[in-house]
Amino acid sequence: QVQLAESGGGSVQTGGSLRLSCGLSGFHENIGSAYCMAWFRQVAGKEREGVAAIDSDGLTHYTDSVRGRFNISEEKAKNTLYLQMNRLQPEDTAMYYCAAGAWYVCGGPWYEGYALDYWGKGTLVNISS
Repeated sequence: QVQLAESGGGSVQTGGSLRLSCGLSGFHENIGSAYCMAWFRQVAGKEREGVAAIDSDGLTHYTDSVRGRFNISEEKAKNTLYLQMNRLQPEDTAMYYCAAGAWYVCGGPWYEGYALDYWGKGTLVNISS
């Protein structure tokens, strides 16, 4: 059984940093060595937004609003996906979710999220001004 679990959310002031982690249990055993992993965020009442993605080759993608501030990475030995978030702004406030699926997803509209099979339950990030 595949399980994703986010951690690292919290409250910080504008300009601060947070690092989100996503532990992936059973994922690599299930999908193999070719995969796509991503971070999404959602504010209540608004559509989910794709934030960043990384594939098994290390190719990364970012939405424009976070490029240069956020960094997605993975630590394969620990089956963990990270999102380093710097220079945080109030508009970054949201529930953040990690998601994972087949490798080809990263080569398409990964930010739509519908093709990713596995999702975590989210971690809340709150940025105060």
